[in-house]
Amino acid sequence: METGQPQASIAKNIFEGIVSFLPDWLQIPILCLIILLVVLGWVSSIRKKIARRRAARNPQPVPVAPGSQGSGADYLGQYAPAQQSPQAAVQQPSGADYLGQYAPAQQGPQGVAQQPSGAHYLGSYAPQQRRDGD
Repeated sequence: METGQPQASIAKNIFEGIVSFLPDWLQIPILCLIILLVVLGWVSSIRKKIARRRAARNPQPVPVAPGSQGSGADYLGQYAPAQQSPQAAVQQPSGADYLGQYAPAQQGPQGVAQQPSGAHYLGSYAPQQRRDGD
């Protein structure tokens, strides 16, 4: 038998049961507080979405909070890398500049210097060199 009224959900029945136990003078303020909490949650989620969109569109560096550790780069002092000017690009020395006697031979403008191979260190076991006349 259908009455034309939709059946109430379980949640609605529980909510009405809890509210019906409250005194009449307390029912309306409690309902207003519940509605206020729902609206404030909705407004808060909209504000967060707007803030996320703004941050994605225009990223800003985050300042270090006072009293926080910061990062290791903040404490480099004299070891911090020098600021390079965009006009003069000076090549920084690399580890290869300090090899000394272990550095590879410098190649001159004449051509490519031949690097010694393992065959140069064979000694008496090296194959005999052929001459063009033989």
